[in-house]
Amino acid sequence: MAYAVTQSCCNDATCVSVCPVNCIHPTPQEREAGAVEMVFIDPDTCIDCGACADACPTGAIVPVDLLRGPDTVFADLNREYYEAHPESATWDARTFPTTVPQGFGALRVAVVGTGPSAAYAARALLTTSPAHVTMIDRLPVAGGLLRSGVAPDHPDTKRIEDAFAWTYDHLRVSVQLNVEVGTDVTHAELLEHHDAVVYAVGAAEDKVLGIPGEGLAGSVSATALVAWYNAQPDRAHGDVDLSSERVVVIGNGNVALDVARVLLTEPDVLARTDIADHALDVLRRSAVREVVVLGRRGPEDASYSRSELVGMRTIPGVDLVVEDHPRTVEAAPVGSKAAMLRDLPRVRLDDSEAPAAGKRVVLAFWSAPVALEGEGAVTGVRTAERVLATGLVVRSIGYRGTPVPGLPFDETTSTVPNERGRVLDAEGRPIPGTYVVGWIKRGSRGGIGANRACAQETVEALVEDASAGLLPAPSGTAGDFAALLRWRRKDVVGLRRMRAIDRAERLAGASQGRPRRKLATVPELLAVAVPGRWRR
Repeated sequence: MAYAVTQSCCNDATCVSVCPVNCIHPTPQEREAGAVEMVFIDPDTCIDCGACADACPTGAIVPVDLLRGPDTVFADLNREYYEAHPESATWDARTFPTTVPQGFGALRVAVVGTGPSAAYAARALLTTSPAHVTMIDRLPVAGGLLRSGVAPDHPDTKRIEDAFAWTYDHLRVSVQLNVEVGTDVTHAELLEHHDAVVYAVGAAEDKVLGIPGEGLAGSVSATALVAWYNAQPDRAHGDVDLSSERVVVIGNGNVALDVARVLLTEPDVLARTDIADHALDVLRRSAVREVVVLGRRGPEDASYSRSELVGMRTIPGVDLVVEDHPRTVEAAPVGSKAAMLRDLPRVRLDDSEAPAAGKRVVLAFWSAPVALEGEGAVTGVRTAERVLATGLVVRSIGYRGTPVPGLPFDETTSTVPNERGRVLDAEGRPIPGTYVVGWIKRGSRGGIGANRACAQETVEALVEDASAGLLPAPSGTAGDFAALLRWRRKDVVGLRRMRAIDRAERLAGASQGRPRRKLATVPELLAVAVPGRWRR
């Protein structure tokens, strides 16, 4: 019996490092040749030791014999990877983490952000250096993408939060939440109190289509919709109009599939998740029966992962179909994304307002939108071939970073210019003590697990600079910094208050059979940030 990697793989390669027989690929070094969606276990080499399953932070690794129903396809996907990549039996070159010299002394680092890239960076600093880390976030809750980006019906993916929990409890970590860099404290002030600053601020805005009608009412970004159903506390959460029977999602990445799935999943199922209460109320009244996912290219170029496509086939009461098209997928190579669509029903999309009976997700490839139709509000999506009637369009074509106060910014790539995480000035020289990690470093590509290798690279650069004496010496102490924040803001959230918020949400959720009941606004979160109030 071998093990197989399944849908909730976070792709951070923790399992790779514990495998005694090198049967999990692609490894971090192999990934340098291109992006990958998940890791795979070689069924012919696996010795069934279970070390990978124990190490997996999301519980994605399962014995093949225990796979049931639609999940059995993952046994095929794992095997087919090695049929297509026979060279994967080789071992990576041995590497060791970069560390500072023994007796180096104090090192204080501020990490701006608390999402996966920030957590991976903090973990790397704590395990490879004597650094004292200050975790800073503009929100009063930690988690970043894990809290506000992962779909509520993906609880296994959210389990990686447990792997990060020890970071905040570490004796060399202090937490300063509800603090916005650029408003409450400047980059220069961070460097006055720390040897280095690592920005892990993500990519908060959506890319634009650049087509007529994009700004009409009924045209919403996936960024806004995901924030709505995930109760992101710094966003206004007005009702989303779900009175249209057909919704068109433009884009075919994982977020597009998330949106389609959430819009069509039975509300009673979603009621067992941490979905926002206001979103659940609207979904209970929803008229949506069909979600059309438009992709301008073919299925082999789709941005969604194979595992997410498998998940789309298992939504109770919802059919997954493919729009019939002259271009066929019948000749697609085994193991390809296109080949995974061969057995799906083919349909012809009716351009009229009413979709077919029942609930379904329609994957429509080779279908680029050229305009959104309507007077004051969306009534349809125009492509080169037709106009699809709809009252709601969700734009899901990717995220982009925004300028970070005090740092240079590349408008073309929507990233902070950097080399291996070292922020570069206009002349291409490293700015002492200033680093980036995650999407603000490399652009909005790669999922949660990709941040692990990204963070290790940045921390290696930081530690190298510390060892070479290239970091500016801070003039203020940790106590001075804490006092500065308390003077600037009376509602800074430290570790105890952060834990109080977490405890309040979990207890409120437990009474309803949910993992947590999210509080949707900053005032609500601060109101329960009272240590001991929720203790039983």
